[in-house]
Amino acid sequence: MLHDAKDTTKQCPCGSGKPFNFCCEPAINGNKPATTAEALMRSRYTAFALGSVDYLIATTAAENRQPEDAPIIAEQMRMTTWTGLKIISSHNGGREDNIGTVEFIAYFDSEGQSAALQERSRFRQEQNRWYYIDGDVEIRRS
Repeated sequence: MLHDAKDTTKQCPCGSGKPFNFCCEPAINGNKPATTAEALMRSRYTAFALGSVDYLIATTAAENRQPEDAPIIAEQMRMTTWTGLKIISSHNGGREDNIGTVEFIAYFDSEGQSAALQERSRFRQEQNRWYYIDGDVEIRRS
């Protein structure tokens, strides 16, 4: 578990406005999979913010996982502080869909600089679980 389950005051890092333990924590802890592409995207952002490498790998489409993913992701996490998330749009990606896209901006600090990562991510649902396929990424430094 990532924190005290009784603490309902800790807001989820994904920016939903919900308490963490009622938002992204159940997905990250493996208790309840994300039910939409946007929910998966939010939980993956939260996993980056909190350092949940295994969750990020597990929610990546199998064909895009690489043996070196864990150390690369862990190193990125050590160098990055995620500071905010803004959802721009979601297309499809609902409970009844098999594919979906989510466009978002994730704000972060790294090596003393603030920046924003804008991505249009693609997701696929298989056997009632959503997976991140890939995305078109642009990084803007402040």
